[in-house]
Amino acid sequence: MSEPASVRGSGIRFPTVQVIIPIRALLVGTAVVLGVWLLLSLSDALMLVFVGAFLAFVFEYPVRLLMAKTPLGRGLASTILVLGSVILVTLLALMLAVPLLSSIRDFLKDLPQIVQSLRDSGELDWLGSTGGAENAQEGSQQLANTIPTALSALVGVAGNVFSFALGIFTIVFVAIFLLVDMPKIKEAVASVLSPESRDTTLGVWERITTTISRWAIGVAVIAVIAGTVQGGTAALLGSSYALALGVIAGLLDLIPMMGATIAGFILVPTLWAEEGLTAAIIMLVVILVYQQVENNLLTPTIQGKAVNIWASLVIISVTLFGAFLGAFGALVAVPLTASIQIVVQELTKARRERIAALRSEPEPETS
Repeated sequence: MSEPASVRGSGIRFPTVQVIIPIRALLVGTAVVLGVWLLLSLSDALMLVFVGAFLAFVFEYPVRLLMAKTPLGRGLASTILVLGSVILVTLLALMLAVPLLSSIRDFLKDLPQIVQSLRDSGELDWLGSTGGAENAQEGSQQLANTIPTALSALVGVAGNVFSFALGIFTIVFVAIFLLVDMPKIKEAVASVLSPESRDTTLGVWERITTTISRWAIGVAVIAVIAGTVQGGTAALLGSSYALALGVIAGLLDLIPMMGATIAGFILVPTLWAEEGLTAAIIMLVVILVYQQVENNLLTPTIQGKAVNIWASLVIISVTLFGAFLGAFGALVAVPLTASIQIVVQELTKARRERIAALRSEPEPETS
């Protein structure tokens, strides 16, 4: 487009604006874009690797213990523990699969009748005119309608069996090979650090390893106890869904702080609708008593101070990691937060010692 005549005649020349992008900035920007694209494209694979690496830290402490008690090498000890655990879980799953799936199917199919029984007994009147009772009824009916009648179809909704098996295979072997190479990885990290940084880094590594291992072992043991106690109570009270309720209670107990409460909101109404008010009260008492025993006896005894973080941080970490990583993130939120806390404590250790020394100095006397 030509300039106006008044501008051309005045002799005024407008400066040319040039945008210069350094080649380094262009390369960095391109690398960032490619990195984000790779992360999004490989998110599923990265999740498998992350789970495998987490399991490697979980099994590190048991592998060392097995090596100390037997003449086995690290490779054989790692293989025996990881594959043995997988085989044991698989055998238990096969033994319990049919009755468990049948119990869960029956429970979900009967869920609308359970909610209707609670409405008829007036136990949902506290919802008032908010429509909550109707929404609960409609939601339970929709859920029940989506549950197939045939057990084989119920298994089929879990997804592609081959993909699931491939994912498990990948996780298991990532965990095994990381366990075998753990000393080499530590040595490689230590080789690029100064002597002081080396000792500090390896000390933090050991603390994180102990934290994750003790947390995993403790959580698994406590979840089994929770499922056995609450599922056994449901069976003694005559519930036909005792196995399903026990599994639900055990799995929810893996979620810190909130899992036991959520399980209570499922077990108590179910017993109320199925066996009556007395059974529900007994189940409620058992849940409350068990929570106190777990919080004050089982957890301190089994886990000790391996995971010693504030309750508020537990809730925040479960929420954040659950949003990022889904159900797996909610389960591993506590050890990950505890690991981050260990790193932060080490980074701020010198400053905290200086502040403590300043506070311990006597104040100068004023004349």
